[in-house]
Amino acid sequence: MQEPQIDIEALKKDENFINDLKKLELEMINEKSIDKGYRLLGTKLAIEASEDDINDIFTFIVNQAFDVLAENLTKHKGFSIQDPEELATARAIYEHGIQRYSENDKKGAKEIFLVLHHTIEDNELKDAMMIHACAVMAGHNFDSFIENLADTDAIDENDPTAFFIKSFKQPNDILLTMFGKYVKQGEEELKVLDENK
Repeated sequence: MQEPQIDIEALKKDENFINDLKKLELEMINEKSIDKGYRLLGTKLAIEASEDDINDIFTFIVNQAFDVLAENLTKHKGFSIQDPEELATARAIYEHGIQRYSENDKKGAKEIFLVLHHTIEDNELKDAMMIHACAVMAGHNFDSFIENLADTDAIDENDPTAFFIKSFKQPNDILLTMFGKYVKQGEEELKVLDENK
């Protein structure tokens, strides 16, 4: 059965829809909610809002996420993927790391992936973030990482963590063993965060 087409132009003129968007934006700002930021971003992208509008929301999401990360690191608090707000925060940091990686800022990308490995409270995602960091340290550029390591066919759209690359062409434990020396290097770099406890 074909899904009904959404009339984007009609939506843009619908007062209830416009008011709902304004309300969501106010809640996002007042609550400093990254989760609501993503919901607003998704809707704005769907209605093809202006690039400035989209950039403003994305900037809010990234800035807010790094504020929360800085606060969490000082409190030695991790991100629970069961909490929609914390998951959205980890997602924003991850997407920023992926952007850095795709722009060939390997140092920045590696640091972000290591910090996520350190802060995400989920073993599968922890391992995946370490694999990301090791791939960077081993000299894989972004395209090589996507083509040769990541298993992009394994993405489950119904999984709330689907925006993280966590499936690889080889099992995680084998990759972590292959990247052994980089895992050690990454863990050494992370000791700084543990020493500050």
